Amino acid sequence: MRRRQMRRVSSFLVLLIAASSSVFPATAAEVRIVVDKTTQRMTVSVDGTERYSWRVSTGMTSYATPAGSFTPSRLAREHYSKEWDNAPMPHSIFFTDAGHAIHGSQAVGRLGSPASHGCVRLAPRNASALFNLVSAEGLENTRIEVIGVDPIGTAFGAGNGAVGEYGHLTSFDPLTDGIMAGAPAARRRP
Repeated sequence: MRRRQMRRVSSFLVLLIAASSSVFPATAAEVRIVVDKTTQRMTVSVDGTERYSWRVSTGMTSYATPAGSFTPSRLAREHYSKEWDNAPMPHSIFFTDAGHAIHGSQAVGRLGSPASHGCVRLAPRNASALFNLVSAEGLENTRIEVIGVDPIGTAFGAGNGAVGEYGHLTSFDPLTDGIMAGAPAARRRP
């Protein structure tokens, strides 16, 4: 008799736990990505605990990576730059309307120094890990902060790069080339 009661209690507890997990789903973690242009490092924290610290490459001379705080707007597992000779940008996490992204790069020898056209480059394995983390936790739970100063000789040399001049992107159109690709064009007033 006692065994039967124990089985019922055990079965009830298993059902209760299973039901509570569907009623109270796990909450997504908060992901904070800090890119420091001065040190050329990225630190990734999940719920306030540092998980990764990687070397990166930010914008080289005349192509500053914009500073500020951003919520990523789009993920693309495979992306090719329309502005820069169809350059591969695997595991892209787009964070500006102009098309700036965090993405993988085969130019791992350049990591740790400014070498990009304004994006944030990572080693392919690290870009994949970051992409999977942001995919799992959600764009809305991810914050990207770009801090530090640009290297001397960039468009914003020794500045914070907060205001960008992207006149060199002559053929770039955010509606067709960037993160807004496929979005309806805004109506203009006559």
